[in-house]
Amino acid sequence: MSASALKSAFSFLKKLEKNNNRDWFNDNKAEFKAVEKEIKAIYNSVSEQLNKHDRIEKSKVFRIYRDVRFSKNKLPYKTHFGGSFNRTKPRLRGGYYLHIQPHNESFIAVGFWEPNKEDLLRIRKEFEMDDSEIREILENKTFKSIWGGFVGDEVKTAPRGFNKDHQAFAFAKENRL
Repeated sequence: MSASALKSAFSFLKKLEKNNNRDWFNDNKAEFKAVEKEIKAIYNSVSEQLNKHDRIEKSKVFRIYRDVRFSKNKLPYKTHFGGSFNRTKPRLRGGYYLHIQPHNESFIAVGFWEPNKEDLLRIRKEFEMDDSEIREILENKTFKSIWGGFVGDEVKTAPRGFNKDHQAFAFAKENRL
């Protein structure tokens, strides 16, 4: 990953934060296109690296233009770059997400985003059968020091059809799985 490309991206995004309007963006479109090209190269490099250990079917850098139709926030541009890396389907599902944003707001996300009901049931069944592997990962001090805690929706109780007292679901609630 090129440090100079990230520095250029952060610089552009900081300026965009202060000038998030069409006139400024159009006046600075050439700079955006140059930064976007570098960002796409970074995402392609990440995809290549992921393919050394996984099977990535496709990667995608999301557009900088916001869909403001149903949003209270009417600013026309995102102030970050985001992209996804989808695993080869149907055998492998889930994926990765890379978010690049100034002010220490960058992050990596992995797993399932809004899994379909079949995948969600399979995940829950796996935890019900044996949750020791995920427990070991989540409780690992080195893992926690690098990745921090998990965030996302949490289960309030065991899902329908599962024992509410099962240790895997109590653990999931405690750890926000």
